Amino acid sequence: MEKSKLRSTNWFGRKGKDGFIYRAWMKNQGIPADMFEGKPVIGICNTWSELTPCNAHFRDLAESVKKGVLESGGFPVEFPVMSLGETLIKPTAMLYRNLVSMDVEESIRANPIDGVVLLCGCDKTTPSLVMGACSVDIPTLVISGGPMLKGHWKGKDIGTSDVWRFDVAHKLGQISNEEFIEAEACMARTQGHCAVMGTASTMAVMVEALGLSLPNNASIPAADARRKVLSQLSGRRIVDMVKEELTLSKILTRKAFENAIMINAAIGGSTNFVIHLLAIAGRIGVDLNIDDFDEFSQRIPLLVNIQPSGENYMEDLYYSGGLPALIKEMKSIIHNDALTVNGKTMGENCARAEVYDRNIISTMQEPFKPESGIVVVKGNLAPNGAVIKPSAASPSLLKHTGKAVVFENIEDYQARIDDPNLAIDANSIMVLKNVGPKGYPGMAEVGNMALPKKLLVQGVTDMVRISDGRMSGTGFGTVVLHVSPEAAAGGNIGLVQNGDLINLDAHNRTLHLEVSDSELASRKKAWKQSEKMHSRGYVHLYQTHVEQAHLGADMDFLKGGSGSMVSRDSH
Repeated sequence: MEKSKLRSTNWFGRKGKDGFIYRAWMKNQGIPADMFEGKPVIGICNTWSELTPCNAHFRDLAESVKKGVLESGGFPVEFPVMSLGETLIKPTAMLYRNLVSMDVEESIRANPIDGVVLLCGCDKTTPSLVMGACSVDIPTLVISGGPMLKGHWKGKDIGTSDVWRFDVAHKLGQISNEEFIEAEACMARTQGHCAVMGTASTMAVMVEALGLSLPNNASIPAADARRKVLSQLSGRRIVDMVKEELTLSKILTRKAFENAIMINAAIGGSTNFVIHLLAIAGRIGVDLNIDDFDEFSQRIPLLVNIQPSGENYMEDLYYSGGLPALIKEMKSIIHNDALTVNGKTMGENCARAEVYDRNIISTMQEPFKPESGIVVVKGNLAPNGAVIKPSAASPSLLKHTGKAVVFENIEDYQARIDDPNLAIDANSIMVLKNVGPKGYPGMAEVGNMALPKKLLVQGVTDMVRISDGRMSGTGFGTVVLHVSPEAAAGGNIGLVQNGDLINLDAHNRTLHLEVSDSELASRKKAWKQSEKMHSRGYVHLYQTHVEQAHLGADMDFLKGGSGSMVSRDSH
């Protein structure tokens, strides 16, 4: 590539005082002079943090990327951005997804970077980094951290989805507190993100399905040496991507997004996929809306037998042929001509893939389950839509009418859910308000509310639950999520009262509150904002500008991008 085509020459190719400054301070790290002479500068955007346990092995992955970059004649530079650890950050990591995207966007644009490798793992690190990179649109390649190996406890394989089962068993006295603590170490026994098809694994599948990673990125376990090999090969490839000027906008076409939706359906991916893919589309400028998720999911059965929709784990997917083997099973319906980061099409990448275990990856003709994907329901309770994951729901509850049991916010739910006097039965519909983007704030993963203990002891294992929040991709149940508009934005979910009849019909895509329009109008007049709006800092900025769930919950002023040009030059 000609030096004039490299962004980095605007820094390192300068003459006089400015060039002296740009190069001299870099040289205090022991960098030879020839590294500044027209070599593509590759940024390694690292979300390593000991507060993000899923990403705690990223220092090793970054070193592997550097090897590959150097082998291909590039100049690797590693830089940190804010890291989002799903298990620790309060009130919710989702609150900070958009903040990290800003960090990533400005870090890439402001620095002498010709191409970037994004090191992503824990749930929000993937969409936030991709969103930020999209708004700059330079050659970009994604590496996921990989799933942890499945756990073992008392002779059984366990993973993150079992947390919900352990919680119920602990409440019912079926396992002791000592056993509960013991299971913690048995489950999270290696580096990596959740071993099941939770949000982190769904995001890893998403980037591979979009064409943003090398083949098999999604499922190689974090503890497998082949994860380092993939990282080194990625380092080699990003240098060539810079030479080819293969930017994100050339890969992230409408076809790529449709492929991602169809593949997400086949894997039984997290409902969080919807909100993140919408945000990514908004950054790169692809016209995508919530109804597309229903349309492109409808004809796709569940092909992968992995928890929480199935029985197995991400490492089993890898041993069975990985995502390329699954995609090959879908070749009759996906866009095989979609371009990927290695310069080949999706069809070319998967042409030689094989399925080694039909218990893990089934065929389109004989799927693991007929119901999959994302169902979008609408009605007066969710005029702009809400989502449900049928593969993780109870089929008998996908069409259900029941009386609402209302919780005004998460604190109200926590205070009353195990009250023996709570007026609730198995036919009731639990409604949780004020956990959406503005109301929580940040749209927490609390939508799959735990059932009341008094019903658990009766053997009740699932109920219809409705909220304007999200749920963990590791969760399961008949849970209606992302109700839009949310309660804090004046949505009708905020007007639901105890005893109101609610009708859910996922088959016909409806969610209806059996209350007259005149009564809703009367309630609307009396409605007052109950949740606190913050007056300063990032949270104030977020609550002021965050869009609703059906638009991806990005900030309105972050849609699109500013490109890779720096507005002013200094020094």
